Amino acid sequence: MREGLITAILIIIMILNGIDVFVDIGLQVPFWHIVQEATLVLLSGLGAVLLIMHIRNKSQKLKNLVKDLSTANQQITSLTSKMAQERTHYSGVIKTQFEEWSLTNTEQQVALLILKGCSLKEIAAVRDTKEATVRQQASSVYSKSNLEGRHEFSAWFLEDFLN
Repeated sequence: MREGLITAILIIIMILNGIDVFVDIGLQVPFWHIVQEATLVLLSGLGAVLLIMHIRNKSQKLKNLVKDLSTANQQITSLTSKMAQERTHYSGVIKTQFEEWSLTNTEQQVALLILKGCSLKEIAAVRDTKEATVRQQASSVYSKSNLEGRHEFSAWFLEDFLN
């Protein structure tokens, strides 16, 4: 907006000084004065042209930026949708593995909370049970899965992502 206002002012200066040059020529004003005012007209015109080019350049860059932003938003939406699908698929894979290990529903809940990084104390609080009970259920999960504890259990599910 500021550049547009400056451009308009330069154009007005150019027009008014241009009119003044023609009037001065008719009045036979000294040549140096006409050259001075004509130079002012040319400089005002040049400034206006440069500002117009600058405004157009900024406008084009802004249009490109809006286009890039729109493309990025579409990619994020697509990626978010794909991630949701993959998350659902991976949840199914985890559930299937839990069933293959013959984990009970409570063991599956504990196992899932372990995979989410919850401590045994946090799991006990979430499940409204004693920490000792959760510890026993976690031991049962490790035993049925043939894995040696929380780290190996979590790593078993992450291993395919790291290859």
